[in-house]
Amino acid sequence: MIPLFGVYAAEYLINQGLFELLYYDNTHIGGLCLNQHSQYRWYQVIYQCGVLISRSSTVLVHIKQFWLLSLLQIMTFLLLFYESIYTFIPSFWITFFIILWEGLLGGGTYVNAFYQLSISVPDKYREFAMGLTSVADTSGITLAGLTSIFVHNYICNRAVGMRPSSSCPS
Repeated sequence: MIPLFGVYAAEYLINQGLFELLYYDNTHIGGLCLNQHSQYRWYQVIYQCGVLISRSSTVLVHIKQFWLLSLLQIMTFLLLFYESIYTFIPSFWITFFIILWEGLLGGGTYVNAFYQLSISVPDKYREFAMGLTSVADTSGITLAGLTSIFVHNYICNRAVGMRPSSSCPS
């Protein structure tokens, strides 16, 4: 339960507190110039693609140490947290792939946690165990939702290299 809580807390802190602060000028996809709002939407799309891919991967890959995925997700949060303040990642595309990674980690932790429960918990306890495990991810999401308000405001008050047109009020 703790890895699932950790991965979801970090994941939703990124999605709710950092996505709109990760903006890059002069970003193009094909012939389209992406403004801040478009970049935010693309972040959501690529994040969901990562989740879809990893949640579909359990037929090919089984990860028993999914606590490692949680640790990697927390490291991803820290990377994007510092990026939001210091703006050291030079390209939208690097951040794009980091967010794909975020989705892969979150979906991978989720699917592997429930897969492990389905094969290791006796039938008479399985439903209870799965329900209890769902509390872990929901608690992580709820904590992240509350915390992201403070994280976002902290970054806006502290940002050193904030890019122009950021979503921090002047």
